[in-house]
Amino acid sequence: MLCATTRPLFTTPTTHFATTRRPLLRRISLSTTTTRATMSTTTNSTIEHIVLFNVKPTADTTQLSAMLTGLNSLTTLPMVLHLTAGKIHRNRSSSLSFTHILHSRYRTKQDLADYSAHPDHLSVVRTSVLPICDDLLAVDWVAENLDGPTGVKPGSAIRVQLIKLKEGVEEEKKGEVVEMIGRLKGRISGIEQSSVGVNFSPARAKGFEVCSIGVFGGVSDLDSHDADSDPSNEKHKVRDSVDSLAIVDYVVPSPSSQSASL
Repeated sequence: MLCATTRPLFTTPTTHFATTRRPLLRRISLSTTTTRATMSTTTNSTIEHIVLFNVKPTADTTQLSAMLTGLNSLTTLPMVLHLTAGKIHRNRSSSLSFTHILHSRYRTKQDLADYSAHPDHLSVVRTSVLPICDDLLAVDWVAENLDGPTGVKPGSAIRVQLIKLKEGVEEEKKGEVVEMIGRLKGRISGIEQSSVGVNFSPARAKGFEVCSIGVFGGVSDLDSHDADSDPSNEKHKVRDSVDSLAIVDYVVPSPSSQSASL
């Protein structure tokens, strides 16, 4: 796994928030903690969707609670396999100021598109998200043959890694980066599930192309992983292709604590 402590290679430029609200409504897709598919296991491809967003420091607890409650309520939409939204546990990218995260999963790209355009989703974004957020980043990718349940159980720790490749990197080299991450994740102790792929929504990704998620049993498992040195030198094979890396950690809250996780 690429390490967040590698400097100065993994530095990420400051992001800028889109100023036009109507296109933004079409581009945001956000998530909640309860899942309809906790016990179902994927056999083919799954669509991963991540949104990182920064809440204004002027937002009060009532506004934050309304935002998270509204987002988490969208788990009832029929096209959603898994939805979780809450406060970021640890932001390992000092140049990024994101405070909250949303992770959701879908069977197909069309299901994701239907979710994004659903009136309930647009209403939550318009009334509870846009008024208190001033920055966002969103990526989508196809996870092939995702092992295990589509739902992520409460208490799990999720590490999201987003890689920005250098300009002009060929598709073949991009594939090597994806394969390298897949191999490294398979060797990590404490990891329960991993997902990696190439972002297919570049317009809202701020240049990040290769995306991955590692699901750990809890924060202690994630911390133990960070304490262990990685003896593999595989990441050095693709170092010249990488421009920067963004890493955030998130702990999936229980349904009863969703709105309390501000």
